[in-house]
Amino acid sequence: QLELVESGGGDVQPGGSLRLSCASSIYWFDRICVGWFRQVPGREGEAVATMDSGYRTDYADSGKGRFNISRDNADNTLYLQMNSLKLEDTAVYYCAAADVVPPGRGLHRAAYNYWGQGTQVTVSS
Repeated sequence: QLELVESGGGDVQPGGSLRLSCASSIYWFDRICVGWFRQVPGREGEAVATMDSGYRTDYADSGKGRFNISRDNADNTLYLQMNSLKLEDTAVYYCAAADVVPPGRGLHRAAYNYWGQGTQVTVSS
């Protein structure tokens, strides 16, 4: 069974940093599209950052300049470095993967068919 397992969430003060990890059992990890999404209860989930199979990255406006998505193909692991965290970054963060993402759909949740269980990030003072 293919799995994505997130870790690294937690409580942090505004202005702090967290690094999320997503361990994957997908052995063709180096050739897939990956991304981070987040969801707040009662609100629609949103994209945070994505990386396509050509390793091109895209970021939602909310994280530009603060978040960085990266991948380690040797360990089949996806990362999200989050800096200068804000109260509004509080959410459950999910990693996602897809074999193919249509052009222009990288930030769309529906384009991804593999999902992790999520890790909670809480930013509070």
